[in-house]
Amino acid sequence: MIAIERLMRAGDRQQPVRSGEVWLVGAGPGDAELLTLKALRVIRRADVVVFDRLVSPAVMALLPKKALCIDVGKSMGCHTLSQTEIDTLLVELAQAGNRVVRLKGGDPFIFGRGGEEMVHLQRHGVVCHVVPGITAASGCAAVSGIPLTHRDYAQSVRFVTGHCRNGEVDLDWRGLVTAGQTLVFYMGLSLSETLTAQLIRHGMAPQTPLAIVERGTLPRQRVLIGTLSALPALIAKQRPVSPSLLVIGEVVSLYRTTNVIAALPEPVLTA
Repeated sequence: MIAIERLMRAGDRQQPVRSGEVWLVGAGPGDAELLTLKALRVIRRADVVVFDRLVSPAVMALLPKKALCIDVGKSMGCHTLSQTEIDTLLVELAQAGNRVVRLKGGDPFIFGRGGEEMVHLQRHGVVCHVVPGITAASGCAAVSGIPLTHRDYAQSVRFVTGHCRNGEVDLDWRGLVTAGQTLVFYMGLSLSETLTAQLIRHGMAPQTPLAIVERGTLPRQRVLIGTLSALPALIAKQRPVSPSLLVIGEVVSLYRTTNVIAALPEPVLTA
């Protein structure tokens, strides 16, 4: 159990409301201007904000000074708190009468563990609200000038996570290799060799265009353009860092003609 009294001693606080509640709020891919108006209104009324690693500093700057902010960010091999501890913390904070904002990068229900947290809160009788956010796939691709669907190239798009609950990669590779489809991999950089080998093995053309969008929507955004077979070499040479998204499909070939956002850097092209 987490000692809520220890957490609540940080700073002067208002008297808690009679009945606490939790808001699962999507912070978007990073650019604070991509927050929804509802998300901004909710976070400005928060007593406590429990935030993830991918919430950008620009979004964090919008939090009320009175709010107690608790970092529960996770990265590969390094968890501030386990998911079970986060679930417990949210329940304890709400039962203490707080307006709790669980602030997540992207959208809370797209690979954000928001569904698990919602179920846990409901099981403990805690009122839970959800504020959708722009998920990284659509936000980062759009700002980069890569349309995830274009009727000449893709009639569907699939969002895929590179991390499963048990740490193993067990994907429907054959289903992923479908004509007229764009693939977007979250957290896929560390699995680049496996992704490349399995997709080609199951029929995807080695020359299929791909893009790595690094730090999407943020001032230091970088877009790396290559092909499926060259993905491991591209990563080894350019060393993109997290957060990065991997977009695979013919729509990536439109990058040069559709990118009209002058403030964005030029792509790094590979041979």
